[in-house]
Amino acid sequence: MAQRLPILYQNKPCYDIYITRDFNDIPREFEPFVTSGQKICIVTDSNVRGLYANALKEELDWLSSKVDIYTLPAGEEHKTLDSVREVYTFLIREGYGRKDLLVALGGGVIGDMTGYIAATYLRGVDYIQIPTTLLSQCDSSIGGKTGVDFDGYKNMVGAFKMPRLVYMNMHTLRTLEDRQYFSGFAEVMKHGLIKDARFYTWLIEQMYEICEKDMDVLEEMILRSCTVKKQVVEKDPLEQGERALLNYGHTIGHAIEKARHFQLLHGECVALGAVAAAFISWKRDMISMEEYYEIRDMFVPFYLPITVDDIDPEEVLRLTRSDKKAQSGVIRFVLLERIGRAVIDTTVTDEEILEAVREIRFEETSD
Repeated sequence: MAQRLPILYQNKPCYDIYITRDFNDIPREFEPFVTSGQKICIVTDSNVRGLYANALKEELDWLSSKVDIYTLPAGEEHKTLDSVREVYTFLIREGYGRKDLLVALGGGVIGDMTGYIAATYLRGVDYIQIPTTLLSQCDSSIGGKTGVDFDGYKNMVGAFKMPRLVYMNMHTLRTLEDRQYFSGFAEVMKHGLIKDARFYTWLIEQMYEICEKDMDVLEEMILRSCTVKKQVVEKDPLEQGERALLNYGHTIGHAIEKARHFQLLHGECVALGAVAAAFISWKRDMISMEEYYEIRDMFVPFYLPITVDDIDPEEVLRLTRSDKKAQSGVIRFVLLERIGRAVIDTTVTDEEILEAVREIRFEETSD
């Protein structure tokens, strides 16, 4: 049975998250946003196109006389202004106007880029998110943050642009490779840690079913994870305050991602950053030692790293200070006051960051 989760923007209905297990409801769910003569461009990547783009196009052909598929190379390294330029060129050549519709079919990279294109092409066109990864379904497709990387720095160029609809087909998780799947789980765990201790406990209790991709369990997990994000983004849609809590694990995580030249997936770096932030929280007596080690160890059954090799703590510190979330050189760090309650802190020192990075740095020991 499909689930519908409405998202408000400035206390008014903005868009729905529609959670289901196939594409059968696409014509009905898209119909309110498609008008006569409107063109639709599906933006996808080279991994997803062969799996779902043609099936989606067949459903949309009932609504529009012109449905195009534009395919970008897969991978974070292609989340650039050069890729955005390619899509702009295609849209211009095909005569896309302000009344036409973009559809993001893919993971977080495609969702972020398509959202940014929708925000900037002709000063704004409508778009719909169809996230196909766990990370994009539970996190990046919700809340209207869009962007691209610039010179290796994460999402340095972006805009806020709310989608008209987020359509989640959970069946797409069946074809997701395991590493990508578990990478997305880091964001799910994050939501429990920052806002919902019961959800965090439930995730641990459902460990086996989550790893086996049990559809009933995944439906509840995705709904509960999206509900956490809904609560945060509705209170602070433009990230002026509380929404920064969603950056738990991302401050050090983004720095590791760049330091390792994007060889690690985003969620893997978030897991490492979450462990580092929990370590600082423990050292500040905000959480107990037992809670810290439980948080750290709970990433392991979900095949997420808790240590990383080939990093220089000083480089990670430098990259952390250059992150877009730093304001006037001050980092807004997200720490855990307790499991299920995060706080924003601006007093984390360089030494605390260095100690936390050393904690997660893997070092071989000799006998």
